[in-house]
Amino acid sequence: MASDVDTAPLVGRADQLAMLRAALLDDVAQGHTAAVFVTGESGVGKTRLLRETAARLRARGAVVLTGACLDIGDASPLHPLLQALRRLDGDIAASRARTTSAVRGLLQMFAEEKAGPDGAGALLERVSRGLHLIAEGRPLVLVLDDLQWVDRTTRQLLLYLLAGLGDLQLSVLAAVRAESLQGAHPLRRVLTELRRLRSVRVLDLAPLDRAGTEQLAAAVVGRPLGPEAADLVWQRSGGNPFVVEELARDLRDGRDGLSDTLREIFLDRVDALPQHAHQVVHAVAAGVEPVEHWLLAKVVRLPEGELIEAVRAAVAHRLLVSADDGYRLRHRLVAEVLAHELLPAERSVLHRRYAEALTAAPAELHQARLAHHWRLAGEPARALPAAVAAAQEAQRLHGYAEAHRHWSVAVQLADGAAGPGALDVDRGALLGHAAEAAHHCGEHARALALLEELATGAGGLLSCSLRIRRARYLASAGRSAPAEEEYRLVLEDPACTPGERATAAAYLAELLVQMGRYADAGQRAREALQLCSAVEGSVSEVVRASAALGFSEAYLEDPDAGLAVMREALTVAERSGRPDDIACAYLHLAELLTGPLNVIEEGVVVARRGAERVADLGLGRTYETRLLAIATNGLFRVGQWAEAEKVVAAALRHRPSGADAVELLLARCRLSVGYGEEEAADRDLDAVATVLAGGGARHVLPMLTLRAGLAMWQGRHDVARQAVQRGLTESRSDDVAILAALVWHGLRAEAEALASRTVEVDRTAVRRLREAMERVATRSASAARQVRSVVDGFLALCAAELSRIDGRSDPQLWARSALEWDRGNHPYPAAYSRVRQAEALLARRSRTVTAAKLLRQAYEVTQGLGAVPMTDEIRALAGRARIDLQDRTAEPPGRPGTVAEPTSDELAMLTAREREVLAAVAEGLTNKEIGQRLFISERTIGVHVSHIFDKLQVRTRVQASAIFLRQSS
Repeated sequence: MASDVDTAPLVGRADQLAMLRAALLDDVAQGHTAAVFVTGESGVGKTRLLRETAARLRARGAVVLTGACLDIGDASPLHPLLQALRRLDGDIAASRARTTSAVRGLLQMFAEEKAGPDGAGALLERVSRGLHLIAEGRPLVLVLDDLQWVDRTTRQLLLYLLAGLGDLQLSVLAAVRAESLQGAHPLRRVLTELRRLRSVRVLDLAPLDRAGTEQLAAAVVGRPLGPEAADLVWQRSGGNPFVVEELARDLRDGRDGLSDTLREIFLDRVDALPQHAHQVVHAVAAGVEPVEHWLLAKVVRLPEGELIEAVRAAVAHRLLVSADDGYRLRHRLVAEVLAHELLPAERSVLHRRYAEALTAAPAELHQARLAHHWRLAGEPARALPAAVAAAQEAQRLHGYAEAHRHWSVAVQLADGAAGPGALDVDRGALLGHAAEAAHHCGEHARALALLEELATGAGGLLSCSLRIRRARYLASAGRSAPAEEEYRLVLEDPACTPGERATAAAYLAELLVQMGRYADAGQRAREALQLCSAVEGSVSEVVRASAALGFSEAYLEDPDAGLAVMREALTVAERSGRPDDIACAYLHLAELLTGPLNVIEEGVVVARRGAERVADLGLGRTYETRLLAIATNGLFRVGQWAEAEKVVAAALRHRPSGADAVELLLARCRLSVGYGEEEAADRDLDAVATVLAGGGARHVLPMLTLRAGLAMWQGRHDVARQAVQRGLTESRSDDVAILAALVWHGLRAEAEALASRTVEVDRTAVRRLREAMERVATRSASAARQVRSVVDGFLALCAAELSRIDGRSDPQLWARSALEWDRGNHPYPAAYSRVRQAEALLARRSRTVTAAKLLRQAYEVTQGLGAVPMTDEIRALAGRARIDLQDRTAEPPGRPGTVAEPTSDELAMLTAREREVLAAVAEGLTNKEIGQRLFISERTIGVHVSHIFDKLQVRTRVQASAIFLRQSS
C-alpha cells in the first residue's frame, strides 16, 4: 500500500534533519563544497530522510537534483545525474527559462558525447560548467540514493566536484546501504578518500528508539498500541522503520504471523551469506542472547579462523551485532524466519549442543539458559532441575518476574519430566512458589489463578495459610471487601494456629489502613501485636501491625507518638531485611506524611527514597509504583506539577496492576484534570472503576471526587452531582479529609449549576451536603491538629460555596479559604479561592483594584502549574471585567510585537520545566518531538509553550528562541 508509506510520519529524525540542513546549506560558504554520506542497514529510513531533506532544502531556495543508482552491474555512465536532470527539467516552472535552457543543454551534451582524445577530464569539466549554469548563483544540492551501486564515472565526478576542482558551490547528500560495502567494493576506497576532506561527513543512521518505534507503529495502526503489542513490535523490529511499518500494518489489518514481504526480505539477506556465516546465524538464532564466542564455537564446531571469518561476514551483512559480551541478532525477526527453515531434528540438535556445552562449563553455568535448551531439546527431565534452580536464584536476587517465569516453566515440566535425573518435586509446591512470585511481581490475577489451582489439587478446601495468601492477593488486586472477609474467617477459625491468626490480624490491620478505617485498623493492630508476643519469629507481623498502629494513632490521637511508632517499624523492617516488610513500612510512613499530617515535602522525600530502596529489592512493579504515586500526589499538592508528571511517567513504565495501578492512575488523573486533559482523565477513571469492583472508600471517594471535578470542567454538572451523591453512601471511612474534598466538590457542582443556569440546583442534594459537612466538622474536631488543618481548608471552601449557592458569594469567606490553603502551601485551591473572591468583589461592583490584583495572583499560579481550565476561566472573568492580567507598570518601552532585550529576570520567570521546553523549542523541535524527549503529552507541551509566550511577551517560537539563545550565550 503505497499510500501508507507516503502518509506515515517521519519519526525520530529531527536531529538528523537539522544536522543535514546545517551541513549542506547553512554552514556552506560561498564557493565551497560539502557532502554527507548517510549509511545504514536496509529499511532504516535512508531514502525517506533524503526525500525529506531535499524538500526542506528546496523550500529554502536551493536547486536540488535527485537521482538514484541502478543495480544492473555496469550502469550507463553518470546515470543518477542524467536521471536527476530529467526530473528537474520536468519540474522547472516556465518562468525560469535560463535554468531550463541550461538543463536541456547539459542533457544535449550527454546525448552527443563521444569518446575523444581529451578523455574523462574534459567531460567532468563540461559537466561542472553545466551545473554552474543550472545553479544561477544559488546553492546546488545533488541528492543520490543507493550509492552502493554507483557507476565509475559518477564516482569520479563526485571526487572531482567535492575536491573543489569545478569552481562550483555544491553540496552532495547520498545514501549508502551499509551491508553492501563488503570486501573490495570500489565505493569503499572513494569514501576513504572523501573522508579526508573537512567538508565531508558520514552519518550512520541508527534504528529508532523505543519511543519512536511506538509512535510510528501507532501512526500506521491509527491508534495507540497496547503494552503487549508495543513490546512485540519493538522486540521484533529492532527499531527498523520499514519493519515497524510492515508489522504495524499486519496489526492494523488483523493478519497473524509474519508477512511474506518481511519473510522474503530476511531470507534473501540470510541466503546471501557465505556458507559458514549462514551456519553461525542459525546457531545464534537458536541461542539465548547474547551468545558468547566460546559457546558459539562449541555449537557450530568450526575451526577458530573459519568461525571468526563467518562471524565477520554476518556482522558485515547487518544480521549480527558483536559486543564484548557476545553476539546478538540485529532483528529478532530473523529468529522467527529461520525457525521455519530448519527441520525439528535440526533445531533439537542445536539446543542439545547448547545444553551440553553449558553443562560442561560449570564456571559459566546459567540455569535459566540450561533449562531453556534442555526443554527445547526434548529433555524435560533434565530441564526441570535447571528451571527450579533458576527460579530459586532469581528469588534470591529479588528478580520476582523472572522467578515467576521459571516457576511456571517448572510447573509445565513437572508433568512431562520422568526418568533419571528428574527431581522428585511436589507439583503443589511448585504451584505455591509460582503464585507467590506472581504476587510479588504484580501479576495479581495470575497469582489468584495459581492459588485456585493449588486449592483444587488439595480437594478444594482452603487451609488457614492458603486463606491468608488468598486474602493478600485479593487485597493487592484491589478487591478489599473479599480480602477482609478471608482474614476474618481465619481469625474466627479455631483450627488456625496462633501464628496464623497473628499474621491475619497484622495483614488485616494494614488493609484497614488502606481502606481509611483507622480506628478499626488500630484495634486489629493491637490484637495482632498481642498475638505476636506469644509467637516466635513474627517479625513481619510486628512490622505491619506497628505501621498500622502508628498510622491510626497519628491520625486519631497523637501524631508525634504515631510517627515514632512508624519510624521504629521501619527500623525493625530494615534489620529484618525482608523486602515486603521494608516496603510496607516506607509506604505507610510516606502516606501519612504527605496525606493526613500535611508534612508534604518530607513525605515526598521519604516516598522517593523508599521507591529507590524497594526497587533494589525487586518490588518495582508493586511497592515502588505505589510509593511513586504517593510522591506524585505530594508534588501535585505543593504545585510541582511538572515534576509530578515526570514521576508518574517513570512509575507507569512498570505497568502495574490491581491496587498498585489504582494508586498510580488516580495520581495521574489528578494531573490530567488539573491540566484539562479530559480524554486522558476519562480513560484513567474508567480503568480505576473497573479495578475497584470490591474496593473501599479510601480509593472510591477520590475516584468519585475526580469524576465530579472533571465533569464540572466539562459543564456536566448533573454528572458531577451524581458522582458526589454516590460517594456520600460510602460511610465506612475515618478519613475525613477525603470526605471533605468530596463534599466541597458537591457544593461546588451545585454552585456551578446555579451560575451556568443550565441545571437547577438540587436543594435535597444541598441539604445532604450540609449534613455531611457538619459530620466532617464534628469528626475532625477530635482529630489531630495537623489533620484538622487540611480539613479546615476544605470546610472553608464549603462555606464559601454555600454562599454562592445562596446567591450572595461572600468575598470574606473566599479570603479565609485562600488563607487556609496558603498556610498549608497548597497553591491550586488557594488560586481557586482567589478567583472566586475576585468574582464576588466584581459582582458587588466594589474594590475593582483588589479584584484585579487577586486575578493576577491566581493567573500567575495557574499559568505556572499549567492548569488550563482554571487559566481559561480567569481569562474569561478578566475579559468581562476589562482587567489586564499582565502587570504593565514595569514593562520596558518598545513597539508592540518586538522582542525586548533579554534581562536576567526574563528567563527567571520560567519554571524549570518551561526552561526545558524552551531549550527544545530553540533546537527547532516540534511539540510532539519535545513531548517524546521529556516523556509528556504533546498537549501539555502546547500548554507550556503558551505559558512561555505569555511570560516572555512574545508571539512566535522564533522570538522565544531568540531570547533563550541570546540569554544562554
